[in-house]
Amino acid sequence: MDSRWLLCSLGHVCGSGYTLSGEQRAALHTSLILLGKNYKFTQVLFWGKVLGLKEDYFIAQGRGDDEMKGKTFLYSFNCMEWHLLPPADDLTVSEVSRAASGRFTGNPSHEYMEPRGEAEGEAKGEAKGEAKGEAEGEAKGEAEGEGEGEASEEEEEAAAEAAEAAAPPIKVTEERRLAVAVHLIDEEASVVPRGAFTRAPHGRVEANRSFQGLSHADAGKLDNFLHFAKPKKVKQFFQELADLDPSIDFLDSLSDDFPKGQWSLQWENGSSVCVIRSLLWLGMTFYHVPMTPQHGHVYMGDGCKNLNMAFML
Repeated sequence: MDSRWLLCSLGHVCGSGYTLSGEQRAALHTSLILLGKNYKFTQVLFWGKVLGLKEDYFIAQGRGDDEMKGKTFLYSFNCMEWHLLPPADDLTVSEVSRAASGRFTGNPSHEYMEPRGEAEGEAKGEAKGEAKGEAEGEAKGEAEGEGEGEASEEEEEAAAEAAEAAAPPIKVTEERRLAVAVHLIDEEASVVPRGAFTRAPHGRVEANRSFQGLSHADAGKLDNFLHFAKPKKVKQFFQELADLDPSIDFLDSLSDDFPKGQWSLQWENGSSVCVIRSLLWLGMTFYHVPMTPQHGHVYMGDGCKNLNMAFML
């Protein structure tokens, strides 16, 4: 949510049960302004709070001239001192998914190690036994002149598995895990109303200054809310392309997400505020005040994906 509307925006999303104390609000209101000046951001947003066992991480997002590509994330423990989060590339995402699990501790230097137990030892023994048997089978096959290709492929696979098992376990710090969690949540659960952002012919995404909000009727439809992330779905039908405006309909709609029902749309504050909550990332809340440009989202959760969502639909 925009730091300029922080105090009133928090009142629209506190229906989920999470909010900030008066001291934290005052500190954020001041520090986010200074953060934008120091890092020369065109806009600074309070992204949310990741709950930890010992300490909580307060997350801020800074944006550049391109609202979508120029995103920078920072974290803080006291809402005053901010530290840059490292970028979350594909390699980091893969390593974190293999090594880290459970709740955040609140210590950015805490190390997670890839679990390797008895099951892995058994797998190593099986791999060695299979490699030995395959080598013997290959020798017999060579003598008989049959199955040379299959034996060589199986031997290569067994050797690759043995090499992977012999490699040292992956270690990742909680700071890198936090960067991956924030990146995934922002990619999969950040929401904007239709028309709030425009894409110029050269591809730059900017805020639509003429956006005056959705009507009450449009705000009640999930089709009019979009993912604020790089689009992943391609419009395949000519009828869809004919009904869309390429300058504002360049993002994926929430109604196209699968499985259906992972977004909960409700009206609060006497049906004056539209609130959307994610069941995939519990704690992500979006709000929009119809007929006004006010909108925003905030995440306040444990930073873990809801693997039980299928039982909630």
